[in-house]
Amino acid sequence: MKILIIGSGGREHAIAWRLAQEGHQIFGAPGNPGIAEIGQLLPTTDYLAAANSIDPDLTVVGPEVPLVAGVVDQFRAAKRKIVGPAQDAAQLEGSKIHSKEFMRRLGIPTARYARVESVEAGITALAEFDHPVVIKADGLAAGKGVIIAKDRAEAEAAVRSLGPRLVIEEFLEGEEVSFIALSDGKNIVPLEATQDHKAVGDGDTGPNTGGMGAYCDGRILPKADAQHVLDTVIGPVVEATRFTGFLYAGLMMTTNGPKVLEFNVRLGDPETQPLMHRLDSPFGEVLLASATGNLAGVSLRWKSEPSVCVVLAAAGYPGQVRTGDVITGIHTCGTQVFQAGTKQGPKGLETAGGRVLGVTASGADLAKASANAYAAIEKIHFDGMHYRHDIAAKGLKRWGPATIRTIAP
Repeated sequence: MKILIIGSGGREHAIAWRLAQEGHQIFGAPGNPGIAEIGQLLPTTDYLAAANSIDPDLTVVGPEVPLVAGVVDQFRAAKRKIVGPAQDAAQLEGSKIHSKEFMRRLGIPTARYARVESVEAGITALAEFDHPVVIKADGLAAGKGVIIAKDRAEAEAAVRSLGPRLVIEEFLEGEEVSFIALSDGKNIVPLEATQDHKAVGDGDTGPNTGGMGAYCDGRILPKADAQHVLDTVIGPVVEATRFTGFLYAGLMMTTNGPKVLEFNVRLGDPETQPLMHRLDSPFGEVLLASATGNLAGVSLRWKSEPSVCVVLAAAGYPGQVRTGDVITGIHTCGTQVFQAGTKQGPKGLETAGGRVLGVTASGADLAKASANAYAAIEKIHFDGMHYRHDIAAKGLKRWGPATIRTIAP
């Protein structure tokens, strides 16, 4: 098939890589230098015009911004096949307030919260919550619109910086799990669960980011728990919204069972990178089935080897990012490197965004997959490069000796 992929990040490079392996013809709008190595770039954000210029068999939307803006409705009006939710369903990610109230109406388990429409109301509402407390900006914020405040002073500062429209939530204890499913509006196909690492620093320290790494291992979510999430979370959302495309439930596994932290309406980044490494089914056919309402009876196969993705970030990320640093080693490091914040410069490949690369490796077990990823990182360089040294460490601690290779910061 001729497939158009909307987006320019590591997630889109991973999707393109997987589809190119299946022999599909790849186009990226606007794409990135990694996608350019396996397909053709259309340097535009007029996505329908791009589709009209190449007449693809299928379009796949990576990021949330065009989904929330209604790109799927636009394509469907033009009778073009596209993977993703309609604009109204995409508001599950577009507005935290809408999402929380939607969950409340459907009885989906989530944290206790307060909806506020002004900074003053937010300051007042803080009295209803113990510390730590979670402050969330209402709209899209590239994964950086959430602050976990340890005390009242931090909470008030968070309200002032993220307001005026906010969700204030109780802090939930447990481990986070990313659960993604693909739907055609009726039928649901779950993907393997993954675990993301949102904080910038080792040990989940520092501010939140778009994601500093993820791993995919078949043991993350037991089958009974996965079925429970399908029955109580994913299924009700699909039924209520006729959701099409990828629905991502960010879960906290609490002592009282899984609770939904957030919904995303697309594949996660960096979760997609290890997912594409492990997928053992024809992805293009499954995507087309989603776009055409034919997912009934479809299931996905997965390789037994776990996969780990470690994000290499630019100087200053997640704050003021420095760009233009030359990148070396990605083609000789011995594993797959998905490009995100990169560009071709006069001296070669350069940094062009906060999250620059996703170094992704598999292995016979989780320890080997992690060691393979970190060994490859030693061969990659750009000035200011930083990354977490403990991606997948929670899984290693849970399932066996932490034989993860330790690299000093």
